[in-house]
Amino acid sequence: MDALILSVGTGGGHNAAGMAVKEELIRRGHNAVMINPYNLKSEKVAKEIDNTYIKLVQKAPKMFGVVYGLGSAYSKLPFRSPIYFVNRRMALILKDYLDAHHYDVIIMPHLFPAEIITNLKNMNVDIPKTVFVATDYACTPFTGETDCDAYILPSEKLKDEFLSNGIDGDKAYSFGIPSNAGCRSNMTKKEAAERLGLDPSFKYILVAGGSMGSGKLTRVIKYLYNWSVAKKNTKIIAICGTNDKLFEKLYTEYGDNIILLRRTDRMAEYMKACDVFLTKPGGLSTTEAAAAGIPIVHITPIPGCESKNMRYFGQEGMSVSAKTRKKSLVGAMEYLEDSCNRLEMIQRQHEGVNSNAASDICDLCEALANCDSDEYSAEQKEPLMSGV
Repeated sequence: MDALILSVGTGGGHNAAGMAVKEELIRRGHNAVMINPYNLKSEKVAKEIDNTYIKLVQKAPKMFGVVYGLGSAYSKLPFRSPIYFVNRRMALILKDYLDAHHYDVIIMPHLFPAEIITNLKNMNVDIPKTVFVATDYACTPFTGETDCDAYILPSEKLKDEFLSNGIDGDKAYSFGIPSNAGCRSNMTKKEAAERLGLDPSFKYILVAGGSMGSGKLTRVIKYLYNWSVAKKNTKIIAICGTNDKLFEKLYTEYGDNIILLRRTDRMAEYMKACDVFLTKPGGLSTTEAAAAGIPIVHITPIPGCESKNMRYFGQEGMSVSAKTRKKSLVGAMEYLEDSCNRLEMIQRQHEGVNSNAASDICDLCEALANCDSDEYSAEQKEPLMSGV
C-alpha cells in the first residue's frame, strides 16, 4: 500500500501524529510519504502559515482564543468557511502532485489539507481514499464541512460532539489520537533514566510548553524551583522547544541547577524517566504522556481547543490542572506525591487513552485501500483499547 500523509506545522502535534502513523505503516512494510502540502506551492508559503500561527499563540494567546471562538460560531452557519475558500487555491496544485504520484490512501492530521481535499472532491476530481485524524479532544471549527472517507475521533465519549458538528456517524471511528511508539513501550523509569544519562535515584519534574515553548514556563519554574530543592534528590527538566529566548532566560537564572533542553527527539524517554509532567494541554503531548503513564499537571492552555483538552482530561481523572500561582502549582505537586493519587491517575490514563491508535488507523487504511469504506464492518470500528 502507498500512503500519503498531509500535515501542517502549526504546532508540533499534527506532525507528531502523522509521524506516529507513518512509522507504523513502514513497520508493516507499506510505503508512506509525509509532506506539508503548502510546500508544493513554495517553502516560503509553508513557513509563513506555520510562523503566523506560532507567533500568535506565543505572543497573543488570548487573541487566538477569540479567533477560535469566532470560528466555532461561524461553523454553525450554513455557509462555507473562509478556510475552505483560502485552501481552494491549493487544490489544483495538489491535484498535479497526485496525478504524478500513486497513492492508495491519504491521511490528514490537520484541517487545512482536509479542506484542500474537499475542494478537489467538489471539482469531481478522482482521488484516493481519505482519512482525517483529529488531534484534539474537541471538534475543531469547520471540520464538519470537510468531505473525507473516514474520521478518526479522539474518544467515543466525544462522538456526539463531532456528529453534532456535521461528521457522518458512518464515517466516524473512535480510535483515539496516535502516539509515538516510544510512549507505548514497556521501558522502565530506571532504563529510561540510564539511557538519558540521568540518575535513576532522583525524582524528576518534567516541564514543557509544547514544540513552541509557549506558556508561562518561567513563572512555573520560579514557583517550583525552591519547592523541588527543599525535597532533595528532585530536579527540574525544562524543554524549551523552538523558543530560544526562553532557553536563554532560564539558563541565565538557573544555570546548571535545572536541566535545560531546546528541542528533543527523545521526549518519550524523558516522559518515562520523569515522575510528573507539567505541560500545556496540547492534544498530542497530553495523549503521549497518558500513553507513557506519567501523572500530568496541565498549565497555561491556549484558549480554544487546549482549554477543551484540559477540561476533558480533568473530567476523566487523567490529569489535574494548576494556575500559574505558587499555591496552585505546589498544591498539584503535593497531590501527586500521594502514591494512591498517582496510581489512580495512571490507571485512568490506561483506561481512557487508546495506546493502539496508530495501529488501528493503519488497519483502517489497509481496509479502505482494498475495499469500499462501507465494507469495513462495525466490529472493526471498535478501538483495540486495553482495559476498556
